[in-house]
Amino acid sequence: MKKNDIEHFFATLREANPEPRTELEYSSNFELLTAVLLSAQATDVGVNKATRKLFPVANTPQAILDLGLEGLESYIKTIGLYRSKAKHLMETCRILVEQFNGEVPSTREALETLPGVGRKTANVVLNVGFGQPTMAVDTHIFRVSNRTGLAPGKTPLEVEKQLLKRVPAEYAVNSHHWLILLGRYVCQARKPKCWECLVSPYCDFKPKTEAPARKS
Repeated sequence: MKKNDIEHFFATLREANPEPRTELEYSSNFELLTAVLLSAQATDVGVNKATRKLFPVANTPQAILDLGLEGLESYIKTIGLYRSKAKHLMETCRILVEQFNGEVPSTREALETLPGVGRKTANVVLNVGFGQPTMAVDTHIFRVSNRTGLAPGKTPLEVEKQLLKRVPAEYAVNSHHWLILLGRYVCQARKPKCWECLVSPYCDFKPKTEAPARKS
């Protein structure tokens, strides 16, 4: 994708959705971190259903610790891999209380010391929670970046580095949300909905897909 097309690509996405937001529900950086930890190999809808019950009862590191492992599991058992996620979250809460005064740290290095927090999770927290221009490359962003020609790469890290180079600074903070939403609802894995896509004119994908024929 050419530089001029990248500008039009993001300008179009911004015009359609000026203030994009994560679909995970949260009201603090700790709730955000918890929701992202729980979202691995799970849907945002599924995570939100669980945290709507969990957060009113326990939404701080100490409150989660006070629940105990079995108590925490009882709230998140509808989420895939809930046992391992519960262990990671409990250990993360312990570290937050003991080393960070119960606060979520604002650096990648510190975040990645927390159990279950890899580069992608850290990037989400830094971007959504702290407004940093990071790129959390999930399956949607990886697919969209390669398919459109925006930021080709063979690995998530390669795509992340390309995005950091190629996305204009004024769009950097929100680009993570725009690309996820585009991949989730329009540029889907099996068949992209090119006929619905606002940024199709700037995309390198060929051939463009057409709308399904209407049944008579």
